Amino acid sequence: MDAVFVLLAVGFTASLALLGWGVVLYNRLVRLRERFRNAFAQIDVQLRRRHDLVPMLVETVRGYLAHERATLEAVIRARAAAVQAEAAATKQPGQAGPMAALQQAESSLGSALGRLLAVSEAYPQLEADQQMRDLREELTSTENRIAFARQHYNDAVTRYNTACEIVPNVFVARAAGFETAALLHLERAEMAEAPAVSLTA
Repeated sequence: MDAVFVLLAVGFTASLALLGWGVVLYNRLVRLRERFRNAFAQIDVQLRRRHDLVPMLVETVRGYLAHERATLEAVIRARAAAVQAEAAATKQPGQAGPMAALQQAESSLGSALGRLLAVSEAYPQLEADQQMRDLREELTSTENRIAFARQHYNDAVTRYNTACEIVPNVFVARAAGFETAALLHLERAEMAEAPAVSLTA
C-alpha cells in the first residue's frame, strides 16, 4: 500500500512539474509574441506618419510639376495601396501574407516617392521652396524612424521565432498553436532608383 502511495505521489509530482514547465514555456512564448506585436505597432505609427506626409508633398509639388501628372498619380495610387496594406497588416502582425503585401506596397510607394523627389530636383524654384525643404526633412526623419522600428521588429520576430523552434519549446509552441512570424524588409524612399524623366512641357 505504501509503495502504491509513493508511486502515486511521485507520478503526481512529476505531472505537476511537467505542467509547471509547460506553463513557463507557454508564458515565455506569449511574452515574446507580444513583444514583436508591440514592435510592429511602432512601425505602424511611423508608416502612418509617412502616409500622412505624402498628400502634403503632392500638393506642394503639384503647381511646379503640373505636366508630370503621371508621376503624381503614381504616388497617389501607391499611397492608397500602402494605406490598405498597412491596415491589413495591423490586424495580423507577423502573418506572412499581410506582411508580404505590406512590404510590396511600401516598396512601390518608396519607388514612387523616389521618382517624385528625383523629378522635383530639376526645378530650382521647387527646391528653394521652404515647405518643400521642410517636407523633405520630415520625410527623411520618418524614413530613419521606420528603419529603426523595422530593425527592432525584426529583432523581436527573430527572438520569437527562435523560441518557437528550439527544443523543448517547439512541443509547447506546436501544441498551443504558436506560428512563426514573418520578417519585414522596407526600402527607403530616397534609395529608390529614379528613371530618366523628360522635362519638356
